[in-house]
Amino acid sequence: MTILLLDVMDTIVRDPFWTMPEFFGCSFEEIWKDKDPTSWIEFEHGDIDEATFVSRFWADGRPLDHAAFISLFRDGYAWIEGMESLLSDLKEAGVAMHALSNYPRWFEMIEARLELSRFLEWTFVSCLTGVRKPDPEAYRGPARTLGVDPSQCLFVDDRGSNCKAAAAVGMGAIKFVGAEALRIELRNRGIAPV
Repeated sequence: MTILLLDVMDTIVRDPFWTMPEFFGCSFEEIWKDKDPTSWIEFEHGDIDEATFVSRFWADGRPLDHAAFISLFRDGYAWIEGMESLLSDLKEAGVAMHALSNYPRWFEMIEARLELSRFLEWTFVSCLTGVRKPDPEAYRGPARTLGVDPSQCLFVDDRGSNCKAAAAVGMGAIKFVGAEALRIELRNRGIAPV
């Protein structure tokens, strides 16, 4: 039996991150130049809490409207077209599925809005495991926790670098380009229902 390990952002759920230029009224280039270089990674690792992350968002310490910033994300989470029905079909077919995602505690906002736990377990989120993809342990750890060889897992992610890292530890990997393409690929591998 194959266990699916699924990235969440831009694989299952549309990432509100891409709306930040509109929110801040500046380009991504300006955001990258001015934001703190490590706070997001620390937040995803679970090393700092939300309040600390928000207070450190800008490297120069300028204030950030905490409530508005959180609302940008909370209100922006939405299903990638076709993924809710695909996950439903996979769940009905008895396919075991777990999140394997780099994300902070905000995964709880996604759960509150979209209830992904109807279909998968939020088992391997970086803020809980302390490990981010593409670190090899981000893939070996889940296989070990599940008591299976990495070859018994199939990883799906929209980032090719993360898929390559999964393959390097012996996992099957599929680069996500859309729900219908994923359904076809899973069907070809004997995983998805017709």
